[in-house]
Amino acid sequence: MPEYNGLLPLYKPKGMTSHDCVFQMRKLLKFRKIGHTGTLDPAVEGVLVLCLGKATKIAQYLLDYSKAYQGVIRLGTSTTTEDAEGEVIDSKTVSESFAKETVEQAMQSLVGEIEQSAPMYSAVKVNGRKLYEYARAGIPVTPPIRKVSIYQFEVDSDASSFSTDLPFKVSCSKGTYIRTLAVALGQRMGYPAHLHRMTRIQAGPFSLADCFTFEQIEQQLAEDRFADTLKPLAYGLSLMDRWVVSDELVEKIAHGAILPAPEQFGAGPHAVFTEQDECLAIYRRHPEKPGMVKPDKVLASDPNS
Repeated sequence: MPEYNGLLPLYKPKGMTSHDCVFQMRKLLKFRKIGHTGTLDPAVEGVLVLCLGKATKIAQYLLDYSKAYQGVIRLGTSTTTEDAEGEVIDSKTVSESFAKETVEQAMQSLVGEIEQSAPMYSAVKVNGRKLYEYARAGIPVTPPIRKVSIYQFEVDSDASSFSTDLPFKVSCSKGTYIRTLAVALGQRMGYPAHLHRMTRIQAGPFSLADCFTFEQIEQQLAEDRFADTLKPLAYGLSLMDRWVVSDELVEKIAHGAILPAPEQFGAGPHAVFTEQDECLAIYRRHPEKPGMVKPDKVLASDPNS
């Protein structure tokens, strides 16, 4: 049985769920310990980072990274699912064109911390059931509202005016529903709207340029070069605060020791590295022992095992 450890930036094709991608990779590699770092709707393509072997330990931290997307919002129709897959529930003919500055002003009004209601056709759970289960059964339920951050939302075109289709680029916090953002933009423009198509172009430190398609992965496997597609755990943690430790602390950290906090140790998780750039663990401040830090995850192998 082969053994793999690392992060695989996959180009998720349109039409597959994130789980489908994991299942396909397990079949290709004949290796089960694979997870993904955040669900992408089947209609969305682009960056999907898969965690293999020991890298599954850091999946939860990759989920927290910001994301970036580009795509097209279509004015004039809204749908049950807020994207092109759903049934049309409202329509209004777009009989005008909008200057680029007008569209950008509407987009800019949605930048910052905003509140979003989860779409009814989503996997968010209410009372133990997914929202899409309520929607399909025709059972009324109030979707939860959550706060998200839109860092940048802009027109992704050099054209000077637009009508039905609005090309966009957006960067945002985890948990943002771009479908719902599309509807909100339509409301500001005075029209029903939905997300017509979209590609995820960035997930934390991973971009489209890093990604491999299934066809490329199969080729790498055939040439016995699959290891070249994997990024080390340290790459996935490159945007996290970093704590470099001396050799005398390495064994203690490998055993998960609680340690005095170094100076300027922040509030969030810190990736712990040796001076040789090996990632040992993820530490954070101890919730009950002031001035101390504790392991969230130990990634190093036990030196005595």
